Amino acid sequence: MNEIYFARLAAELQIHERQVAATAHLLGEGATVPFIARYRKEVTGQLDEVVITAVRDRLAALVELDARREAIRKSLVERNLLTEALKAGIDQADSLTALEDLYAPYRPKRRTRAMIAQEAGLGPLAEILFAQVPTTDPAAEAARFIAPDKGVADANAALAGARDIVAERVSDDATARGQLRELYRTQATVRSKVLTEKQTEGAKYKDYFEWSEPVATIPSHRLLAIRRGETEGVLLCRINPPEEAALALLEPLFVRGASPVAEQVRLAVKDAYKRLLGFALEAELRMESKKKADAEAIRVFADNLRELLLAAPLGRKNVLAIDPGFRTGCKAVVLDRQGKLLHQDVIYPTHSDARSREAGEVVKRWVAHYQIEAIAIGNGTAGRETETFFRSLGLPKELPIVMVNESGASIYSASEVARAEFPDQDITVRGAVSIGRRLMDPLAELVKLDPKSIGVGQYQHDVDAGALKRSLDDVVVSCVNRVGVELNTASEQLLSYVSGIGPVLAAGIIKHRDQHGPFRSRADLKEVARLGPKAFEQCAGFLRVRDGAHPLDGSAVHPESYQWVDVIAQDLKCGVADLLRDASLRARIQLTKYVTETVGLPTLQDIVAELAKPGRDPRRQFEVFSFTDGVNQMSDLKPGMKLPGIVTNVTAFGAFIDIGVHQDGLAHVSQLADKFIKDPAEAVKVGQRVQATVLEVDLERKRISLSLRAKPQLPAARPAGSDRGPVRPGGPVGPRPPGGRPGSGQRMMEEPPTLDWFSAALEKGQKRTGS
Repeated sequence: MNEIYFARLAAELQIHERQVAATAHLLGEGATVPFIARYRKEVTGQLDEVVITAVRDRLAALVELDARREAIRKSLVERNLLTEALKAGIDQADSLTALEDLYAPYRPKRRTRAMIAQEAGLGPLAEILFAQVPTTDPAAEAARFIAPDKGVADANAALAGARDIVAERVSDDATARGQLRELYRTQATVRSKVLTEKQTEGAKYKDYFEWSEPVATIPSHRLLAIRRGETEGVLLCRINPPEEAALALLEPLFVRGASPVAEQVRLAVKDAYKRLLGFALEAELRMESKKKADAEAIRVFADNLRELLLAAPLGRKNVLAIDPGFRTGCKAVVLDRQGKLLHQDVIYPTHSDARSREAGEVVKRWVAHYQIEAIAIGNGTAGRETETFFRSLGLPKELPIVMVNESGASIYSASEVARAEFPDQDITVRGAVSIGRRLMDPLAELVKLDPKSIGVGQYQHDVDAGALKRSLDDVVVSCVNRVGVELNTASEQLLSYVSGIGPVLAAGIIKHRDQHGPFRSRADLKEVARLGPKAFEQCAGFLRVRDGAHPLDGSAVHPESYQWVDVIAQDLKCGVADLLRDASLRARIQLTKYVTETVGLPTLQDIVAELAKPGRDPRRQFEVFSFTDGVNQMSDLKPGMKLPGIVTNVTAFGAFIDIGVHQDGLAHVSQLADKFIKDPAEAVKVGQRVQATVLEVDLERKRISLSLRAKPQLPAARPAGSDRGPVRPGGPVGPRPPGGRPGSGQRMMEEPPTLDWFSAALEKGQKRTGS
């Protein structure tokens, strides 16, 4: 890595250059982000995961920039085009865009109109025009270049060819491209319209049949929606600034005066914009705006996934898990405290009174026989009806009955992972097991799924797949290592996300555990085939061995720091186990006494914190949640009702909330708080428990509008004879979208936006069909 980049990154991230250099060095040695953030605080100056990840990603981008720089140099050298001035410009270019602008005139091209004109000998005429000597007579000069045998039939043809050469020169000019690019970024407008005869087929995109909005302010979800409509052949989209503004910028750069020859250059500049530059920069801006929209959508998805993975675990309990169903009954499984399947069966609580009584007796026997400590019920089809049945059985009050979000359970049940775990069970059993385990430990179960299938994003099928996977993998790795992993009970999938391990070593750890029994200490990891010193260094601190050979094997204290704890214990004339038990002993530790060149206060403070609560789980405490009794279907809802709910998805335009009626409601961003907020994440998180007020219920289109405001304004009743639907709070139309102005010709959009609602619901599968 070129060290000149360290200062640049330090300025960008507002940290010291030495911190960038230290982080780059650790990354270069193969250290992972969680390891660096947790166990190398002194080296990096206590940088957190966010900054370390930013350093990693920016360094990778700069490596890519250097690779492209070298490729351009090589291409120019091979064609004898690299001058000293061009070489200096390439060396100083600080972005891929700047590099490509410099390279544009020299890039190998397909045969262009300018090339054809050059072949016809019109290059000198183009130079004459471009010089713009006021006394030059363009027609007279062009007459000298008439060559019918070369396709130049007359003076007009000669001037047209010369203008083609000038137009390409204008298009390749780096200054012109740079200034016009800025105009596109600041003044271009996204315009979409419906294609002919696509109104019915593309009805879900009706908000964008005649739409315009500045590209600088368009929200990511709207841009992605328009692009999806374009991909599906419903919409036509263009992104351009006003033509007059573009020409007003370009002409002063190339046109001098108002002579006839200058007019020829003016025509060439206009042609360059309309035929070459405009399309090129529109394509570039489409890519740039798409990348920006992707980044925002990925950020939203990643934030939601983090909240879901770090949801409160029930913990090790004997669980009765139910995958509900009407016609086929409810698949029931019993899991022990380690999540092992003990029993499976089917009950029919909703078929008839007789079968309901029979199911009740069976459930009571299971509860007593297996000492059931919690009941998990999937929230899909028949979920609320099944919950009502269980609550009617008179089970012990201390036995929690919990509705579990089963999103992705059906995908797990049909996966290779599930088949490997339960080769002799069908998908219904696997799905029920997943529901139960998800209650016990959401993180351990959800890592078995492709994060994209969990259903907490927006437009995830439209964003860059590689960028999405990298971001979501980072989130999973961060969450797994933040919580820590029980070495002797973890699945192969969970172990694969531990710092320094990966799929191959995870399989090796499982194989070693199966062959030799439970690990007795962290040190036993060194006996795993192919797990070398570097991998041990990276992973050991994040793995827990309950009741291990060393008292700290169940904590987040890294084995490399055991020696310092031993020294502390010796100074206090006690054992390490005594330090874990006795707070008064820990209070006597003088941390400054143990600071060295390699171990500083941050690490020592982390060690003492772990001694107080070894292996503590950073996730919040589990709390039982219940929906409102008697509100099980959309038909039970009435405007004005206040209901408990759980946030299931946060998007750029609002939050979806499960209120227990098989159909999530949408609280638009304007209904999430009593004050103005731009980002829904400012108000709510996935998994958050809320009190929601029902604003509207549309049974026909299966839509529920909710509000989290303290005193929401309910919509007015629809006027007699009106076919527009109910009037929303604040009038028949909502607030202007970003960038909207009265009189701009931009359609006003009701809130919540129809397409936003549809697209997010489509992505998440709001019409729950169960597993």
